[in-house]
Amino acid sequence: MLFLLLLFFFTAAAPDPQPAADAQALEEGLFVEKDEASAVVRQKRAAAELSLAQLESLKEVCEANMACEHMMDTNGIIAAYTAYYGPIPY
Repeated sequence: MLFLLLLFFFTAAAPDPQPAADAQALEEGLFVEKDEASAVVRQKRAAAELSLAQLESLKEVCEANMACEHMMDTNGIIAAYTAYYGPIPY
């Protein structure tokens, strides 16, 4: 029993071999450039997240292109707009 107690004491009291390296790695990962952060955080929006006015403005843009309008009728406005005009601006 005494042996186990001493073993626990020495392993718990042993210093961490690389505490500075771990802290430095953690600090480096905390800050990123604004462009990189927005690219990581920005995700595709679902149709439920867009207001009716925003959906209507996307439809108006898409209706000017016959192929986009056809795709809008078959696949939905979000898929059609992103296919022909890129990511949704809002």
